[in-house]
Amino acid sequence: MPLGSALLDAGADLLLGSACVGCGLPGRVLCAECRLALPGGAHVAWPTPSPPGMVPPFATGAYEATLRAMVVGHKERRLLGLTRPLGGLLATAVAAAAESSGAAPTAPVVLVPVPSRPAAVRARGHDPTLATTRRAARVLRAAGRPAVVGRLLRTRPGVADQAGLDAGQRHANLAGSMASPAGAVRRLAGLRAHVVVCDDVITTGATAREAQRALEAAGIPVLAVAAVAATRRRDRSVRPL
Repeated sequence: MPLGSALLDAGADLLLGSACVGCGLPGRVLCAECRLALPGGAHVAWPTPSPPGMVPPFATGAYEATLRAMVVGHKERRLLGLTRPLGGLLATAVAAAAESSGAAPTAPVVLVPVPSRPAAVRARGHDPTLATTRRAARVLRAAGRPAVVGRLLRTRPGVADQAGLDAGQRHANLAGSMASPAGAVRRLAGLRAHVVVCDDVITTGATAREAQRALEAAGIPVLAVAAVAATRRRDRSVRPL
């Protein structure tokens, strides 16, 4: 996000009388103290149980407290001033995924955002996952790692809202729900880069696994999944089959 846009977002937040999503302090949507307390690294965060064949998923922390408030505020309350810190966190997860795989620090990465349902984007007035992913790519480039956003996935009609569904229902709801258009695949052809699926939260892993399946079905290997946060319903000792 350009500096001017960031200032406009921050100004709008102040004029609308917002408060820090972390501690409630009036003013910015994320105060300086809460920003400093954000995770500085990322770790592997396997869901329990993990979808078979899932690539390693990385997240910066648990989906609770400030991280949860940031994700929900950005997605549901359209607090656009949170795009920058969320993008920074996602960039941290992507970098951890690349480093864990042994990729060179200058190896290019393609960040593929999990697609949002068009109806959800219209209702919210923005696409939070895409915005966060674009910001993460900028952060990575500023740190010296070539990074681009590849909108390589589309949703197919008939996908229900995931809220309230258990793990089995989520997997059934999402099975075959994504596809990678031929045109998008052609644009990626010849680009020797690591592909990382990006999302805001890892819950059951169903969404990320479906995104991985759709990309691999189109001939695009996936290195890892990266997210801002992951739910605590996981056991790091458990690995997918």
